[in-house]
Amino acid sequence: MAFNIVADEHRGFAKSQRRIMTRAENDLWRKLRGGRFRHYKFRRQVPLGDYVGDFVCLSARLIVELDGAPHQTQDAQARDAARDRWLISQGFRVMRFQNDDVLGNIHLVLAAIEGEIATALAPPLPTLR
Repeated sequence: MAFNIVADEHRGFAKSQRRIMTRAENDLWRKLRGGRFRHYKFRRQVPLGDYVGDFVCLSARLIVELDGAPHQTQDAQARDAARDRWLISQGFRVMRFQNDDVLGNIHLVLAAIEGEIATALAPPLPTLR
């Protein structure tokens, strides 16, 4: 399934997730929304194929995921790994942060996101022959 083909159930789930953000999601969203973060446009709770990305910058093809306690089980980590593999296969970069990272030092999280965007948007190096 291509990432731009989304089932109605995933759209509904994404919409409901926008209404019930965690404190960490809310704090990060305040920094990213409306082009506030270095003028990059982020969207939140974006359906992508069978999945929903927490924060997505389409121009950099970057997905930022915040993980809380539900992501700590082995089953959840296996699902997250499979999900990340599929998103990467669709050309996205995936960054994961713990909620505590955002709540404890959001500036480090933002610096890491900025570095990943710079890497994603950097022109390719010329090849030498």
